[in-house]
Amino acid sequence: AKAHGWRDKEAVRKQALDLLNFVQLDAERVINAYPHELSGGMRQRVLIAMSLLLNPQVLILDEPTTALDILTQRTIITLLRRLKEEKNFTMIFISHDLAIAAELADRIATMYGGRLVEVGPTDQLFYSPRHPYTLGLIRAVPTVTGGFEELSSIPGSPPDFINMPSGCKFHPRCAFATEKCSQEEPDLEPVSNGHYAACWHWREVKVEVDRWNEVRAAAAN
Repeated sequence: AKAHGWRDKEAVRKQALDLLNFVQLDAERVINAYPHELSGGMRQRVLIAMSLLLNPQVLILDEPTTALDILTQRTIITLLRRLKEEKNFTMIFISHDLAIAAELADRIATMYGGRLVEVGPTDQLFYSPRHPYTLGLIRAVPTVTGGFEELSSIPGSPPDFINMPSGCKFHPRCAFATEKCSQEEPDLEPVSNGHYAACWHWREVKVEVDRWNEVRAAAAN
């Protein structure tokens, strides 16, 4: 706070106490506590409070629920939803947990090999993915309503950043890949309103997604 122009220590302390209360902590106790005296969930909430101290316009959260138990995760998610509703800022949420991303995000971007490969509204990305990697991620998520079935997985391994493959970085693992994919890297292009994918074969992906959705709908009935 001092580095950003705050000079009044009492004002900084009051703001810190207010924010600790906002994230549902015992502010007077926590502000004088050492990290080892707090639980993992409490430390995470302290970090969130610290990030709000200077009233940011953009808040970046990198895996904020990783290594937390389920109940603590739920507490953090509830807090983030409250922040989203009450604070007027943009939240960039980075996570490997698709369920949490779906719960919090208005738009989702999928990254592979350091590049954005798909961007779109949350419901479109989950129900109408247009990039093979996004489709593979969604298929790999177990469901509690789909009966007993073998979990899907994406074959191969993530790319080596020292020796990246040519063309589309996903092509060595992609069931839709052709020779063009190994030679030319696609740019993001619109596939529907507000929805973009970097794939030469997103139309073939659409056909596969439509078929998969029909199978899931039939199984649910």
